[in-house]
Amino acid sequence: MLDISGLCKRFGGLVATDAFNLAIAPGELHALIGPNGAGKTTLIGQLAGELHPDAGTIHLDGADLLALSPPARVKAGLTRSFQITQVLMQSTALDNVALVEQIRQGHSFRFWRQAASDRRLTDPAMAMLDRVGLAPRAHITAENLSHGERRQLELAMALATRPRLLLLDEPMAGLGASEAAAMTALLAGLKGQLAMLLVEHDMDTVFALADRITVMQNGRAIASGLPDAIRADPVVRDAYLGAP
Repeated sequence: MLDISGLCKRFGGLVATDAFNLAIAPGELHALIGPNGAGKTTLIGQLAGELHPDAGTIHLDGADLLALSPPARVKAGLTRSFQITQVLMQSTALDNVALVEQIRQGHSFRFWRQAASDRRLTDPAMAMLDRVGLAPRAHITAENLSHGERRQLELAMALATRPRLLLLDEPMAGLGASEAAAMTALLAGLKGQLAMLLVEHDMDTVFALADRITVMQNGRAIASGLPDAIRADPVVRDAYLGAP
């Protein structure tokens, strides 16, 4: 589904991505871990089209992503979430997702009041809220949702784009223990339905969810493999996980 080869990105003298390679199979949940400053978010930015690499290639199901703008990448099936939740705080959960559905369907933005009650938009939006367990809160404004619920809402908005590959940038950030457990269960329920690249510092979540794990340090992949192999790798323990 995703093939990254020889990706490089520099910011002056800083090498943020250094000959990075990664492949993700259809339906795979692949976790990317590493210490702060390893280059994980810079990599996500290059995949989403927010940053342009200096060298290398990125292909999504055989298509050259580097030739596509960020909106065109979404249409091609690649969608990302953010470390800091990106939602319309004054709008309801349903309106947030319906807006994404409106964009996906190509409806006019001139009649938002009418569009907000258009069942062609609200029915699929409600289905996405139900998919993430947020349907009972559909008519609550985002500012009145808890932080965990806003994370669920952002995920519903991402799923409304109908992605084939979902980039998840620290979805557990700021969540309490119960909220993190709920989000982990939600992502587990999505496994196999689409490919996911999970960037996350919560190792309990990573090892509970990942089919495979890649460890990044100083812009390079220092190890990649099955969770048990990564957990036991002395290089990985020394670089990031610590002693067993």
